[in-house]
Parts: sequence; structure tokens; C-alpha cells
Amino acid sequence: MACLVSPPPAHIRPARASRHFEEPKLSTQSATTARGHTAGGVESSFAWFRLGAAVALSTIGGVGMWSIVVALPAVQAEFGADRAGASLPYTCTMIGFAVGSVLMGRLADRRGIMVPVAIGAVALGFGYVATAFAPSLWIFAVLYGATVGMLGSAAVFSPLVADTSHWFDRRRGTAVALCASGNYFAGTIWPPIVQHFIETEGWRNTHIGIGVICFVTMLPLSLALRRPSPMHDDSAGVGSGTGLGLSPNALQALLILAGIACCVAMSMPQVHIVAWCVDLGYGAARGAEMLSLMLGFGVVSRLVFGLVTDRIGALATLLLGSTLQAIALMLYVPFDGLGQLYIISAVFGLFQGGIVPSYAIIVRQSFPPSEAGTRVGLVLSSTIAGMALGGWLSGEIHDLTGSYQAALANGIAWNLLNMAIAFFLLRRSWARPALA
Repeated sequence: MACLVSPPPAHIRPARASRHFEEPKLSTQSATTARGHTAGGVESSFAWFRLGAAVALSTIGGVGMWSIVVALPAVQAEFGADRAGASLPYTCTMIGFAVGSVLMGRLADRRGIMVPVAIGAVALGFGYVATAFAPSLWIFAVLYGATVGMLGSAAVFSPLVADTSHWFDRRRGTAVALCASGNYFAGTIWPPIVQHFIETEGWRNTHIGIGVICFVTMLPLSLALRRPSPMHDDSAGVGSGTGLGLSPNALQALLILAGIACCVAMSMPQVHIVAWCVDLGYGAARGAEMLSLMLGFGVVSRLVFGLVTDRIGALATLLLGSTLQAIALMLYVPFDGLGQLYIISAVFGLFQGGIVPSYAIIVRQSFPPSEAGTRVGLVLSSTIAGMALGGWLSGEIHDLTGSYQAALANGIAWNLLNMAIAFFLLRRSWARPALA
């Protein structure tokens, strides 16, 4: 009888052992996460090192979004333009940034992130030097849009955000928010520096200096991004977009509209705070300080909202950030004292920082990882398009009315549209728990 309960012969035991070792393969994400720290993959120390390089690149290359805001009064004076005309270079830059975000994101999907970043370093170096020799406002605007915007700064925002999303899963909200903070670090650091050198050296020499700095720092930093991104699967989103009961194209279209709406609202203080301070008699330097303060608190906001996203989800974070931004915009309407504007600018930065990174997380939960660069680029480019539209529209409304009060009302109306879309998507996610 003992032979009936003895271990089976050795030649039939390996089958069971084989099943044991194959079980972890049922969850690609779990397997990838488990080996991430030893293989230099997802959630590894290398992922955090790479994120640091991405933030540095975004901080340096993000100058393209803010230098023109600070230079706006000097450019307006030199070329004899009105406020709407002087806003044209910013609008061209943002349109170029929007187009470039999609093109560079698609290039990153095909060739890896290092290629578009290296192109961006060269484009920023060339573009800033070229704009310094522009003989007219139109040539200045076109050069800014084509080089600084489309090929330069666009390469170090949405493509880097999409790339970062591949390297993290459990802390994706925090990592993406930190990467997206790079352009706010740029907005905190660059405006006072640019303003100082415009006052002492002139805006043309300042642009030459910026171009040289971008080229000699960003090209070496791009080497940190040579390793291909790990394309792991996501159980939260397999690319159908059906977690919200919407087709992929319908979801993408709604996110694009939301991105435009939130950033038309966001652009009013960010683009015009320097010019507004000049109008009020406080001077361009005070406006540059307020912009720096606004974006410095925006960095804090993005980091905090990244932690919040990891806890409550991207859609809820989007609605929360949009609501807070609307409140901050409303504070600008009754208050325009110098001290009041400093405080409100800080509050505005603290309230709105969680909006843009939320879009990237929503996209990553709803579309395949292999489409991340293109899809994230499309949505984030819509936020840039909103900044471009809002920057021009606020200037046009100012010229028609003689003040920024109507421009603020316009921004608040667009903000309410963003809140409506965010609430609509959040309600659908409650009805369809599959998104979570």
C-alpha cells in the first residue's frame, strides 16, 4: 500500500513545476514591476534618474514658453505694435508648440525619446539666435513659432511626459506630475533672468544668450534618454476607450476640447500678467515677479496633485483642479492692488497645477502604451492651442475694451466649459467602474 502514496516518478514531476513558474506571466504589469528594481525598468532607481534628466531638459527647454511673455512689452515697443499685434509671436509659438507636440510625440513612438529631444536642443539653439536678428514683427513671430515652438520646446514637454508614463505604474501620477512640472520650473526660473538681461543687454542679445545655453546643456542631457522605454501592458486601459462607454475618437475629442477650454482660461493671467502690471503702473519687473511666483506655486501644485491623482484618480483630480482654477480667476476681477495681485497670482498657481497632468494619466488609462506619444501629444497640444487662442483673445478683448476685466470674464466662461466636460466624464466613470 505504501507504493500507492509514494511520490510520482521524476519524469512526470516537471510539468507541475513548469506551471508554477509560468503563472506570473499571466500579469505582465506585475512581472514587470517585480523585476523593475533589478533590471533598471519600471519603478527602478534608473527610472527616477531618467525622470530627473527629463525634468532638467523640460526646465531648460521650457524657456520657449515664457521668454516671449517677458519680452512682450519690449517687442511691442520696438516694432510699434498694439497689444494684440505684440501677442502674435506668443500665439505663433503656442500654435507651433501644439503642432510640434503631436509630431514629436509620434517621432518618439517610432524612434525613441532621445531623437526628438536632440532635435529640440538644436532647434532652440538656432531659433533663439535667428530671432535675435529678425527685422520685423512678422518674421520674428514666424521664426519663434517654427523653431522655438514647434521643433524646440515642444520636444521636451508632451513627449517626455508620455515617455515618463512608461517607466512608472504605482507612482505614475506623481512621476507624470513631476515631469510636467518642468515647464513650470522654467516659468519660475527663466522670467526674472530674462527680464534682467532684457533691461541690461536688450532683448536681442538676451535671445542669443538663451540659444547658446539651450544648445550646450540640452544636447549632453539627451544622452541620458538613450535606453528604450519599457512598453508594459496596463490592466487599467487596454486601448479601447470603452471604460467610459465612449469610442476612442469620441473620448479623444472630448479631452481635446477640455484641454482647449481650460487653457484659454489659464492663459489670461499667465500670458498677460506682465503687460497688465505695465498698464496698472507697476512696471514689467513686478509682472515678471508675479509670473515667477505663479509658476513656482504651480510646481508645488503639480506635485501635490500628482499624489492626489494616485489616490482619487485622474478624472476626479481634473474636476477638482478646474474648479479651483475658476475660483482663482474670479479673484482677479475685484482686486488689482499690487499686494493683492502678488497674493492672487500665488493662489492661481497653487490651484491650477493639477489640470494638465491629469490629461496624460487619463490618456494612458484609455489607450495602448504604443500610442502614448501621439495620443498624449494630441491632448497636451490642445492645451497649448488653448493658451495660444486665449493669449491672442485676451489681447484682442483688451484692445476693444481698454481693460482686462472682460478678458477675465471670457476666461471664466471657458473654464466652466472645462468643468462641465470633466464632470461628464467623471459621472460616466462612476457608472462604469471598469475604468478604475
